[in-house]
Amino acid sequence: LTAGTASSMSVNQFIRFRLDLSYDQFLAVYQGVAHSVNARTDDGRRIQFPAGRIQRFLTKDGIRGCFEMELTPQNKFVAINRIG
Repeated sequence: LTAGTASSMSVNQFIRFRLDLSYDQFLAVYQGVAHSVNARTDDGRRIQFPAGRIQRFLTKDGIRGCFEMELTPQNKFVAINRIG
């Protein structure tokens, strides 16, 4: 490593948030009414992302639980995973 290389390395960021959406609330996505989800992160920030990113978590009870979104250092989406 040369001087400065370590400081130029970037690490992905992880944003934790909780969702409590009923099945009917998420149904608006299928009906074309809603396209994005708004949530408050555990550290108080507001985030918005395409609803399709969480569709795989939909059950007959909706989408409920704690999630973690991974972003690159350039704020590009990597993944969302359920963590609880």
